[in-house]
Amino acid sequence: MRAGSEAGDKKFEDMAGKPKLYYFDGRGKMESVRWLLAAAGVEFEEVFLKTREQYEKLLQDGALLFQQVPMVEIDGMKMVQTRAILSYIAAKYNLYGKDLKERTLIDMYVGGTEDLMAFIMRFYFLSAEDKEKEHAHVIQEATSRYFPAYEKVLKDHGQDFLAGNRLSWADVHLLEAILMVEEKKSDVLSAFPRLQAFKANISSIPTIKKFLQPGSQRKPVPDEKYVETVGRVLRKY
Repeated sequence: MRAGSEAGDKKFEDMAGKPKLYYFDGRGKMESVRWLLAAAGVEFEEVFLKTREQYEKLLQDGALLFQQVPMVEIDGMKMVQTRAILSYIAAKYNLYGKDLKERTLIDMYVGGTEDLMAFIMRFYFLSAEDKEKEHAHVIQEATSRYFPAYEKVLKDHGQDFLAGNRLSWADVHLLEAILMVEEKKSDVLSAFPRLQAFKANISSIPTIKKFLQPGSQRKPVPDEKYVETVGRVLRKY
C-alpha cells in the first residue's frame, strides 16, 4: 500500500514540476526555504522580483493571499507565509521529526533561531549609525542568549542533532543562523564547543555541503542593490 502511495506521490511531483520560488535575488525570508529544499536534495526554480510591475501582477492574479512574498508554488499550491512553507517542506521531506514530541521540539528550536535571524535580517536596512549599534547587539544576543541555549540542548540531548537522532529542519535552520552570525564575527563560536562540532557535522551532510559550495543557489550577504530593489518593488521608501 505504501509503495503505491509513494509511486503516486512521485508521479504527482513529476507532473507538478520543480518548486518555484518568488522573491528577490537575495536572502531575506526566502533564504531559509532555499536552505531547507537544498538540504532535502530538492531542485527548485526561482523567479526574481525586480520591478513593481512584477509584484503588482502577482497581486492582481491573486497569487499572494496576504499581499506579500515569499511565495512558493509547490504541489499545485501557491503557498505564502514563511513558517507555513517551511513546515510543509519539512513534513514532506521527512525533516520534521518522527512524532508530536519531536515536532514540538523542532518548532521550539526553529522559533528561537528565527528570533535570532530577525535581528540580522533587519540589520541591512538600517542607517550606517544604527548598523554599528546593531552589530554589537547581534553578537550580544547570539552569545548570551541563543547559542548558550543550543549548547545546552546538544549537551543534554547527547546526540549530533537537536531533536531525535537524525537531521531535521531545526538543524538546518540553526546552521544557517550560525553562518549568518559568523559573517559578523568569525570566532563567535569560540566558547561553544558543541556548536562547533554541530556546525562541522551538519555542514558535512552531502546535500548541505553542496549548497555551501560556490555556484549554488545560496545567496550572498545582502548589499545596497538588494536593499534598493526590495524598497523599490515594495514601495517602502
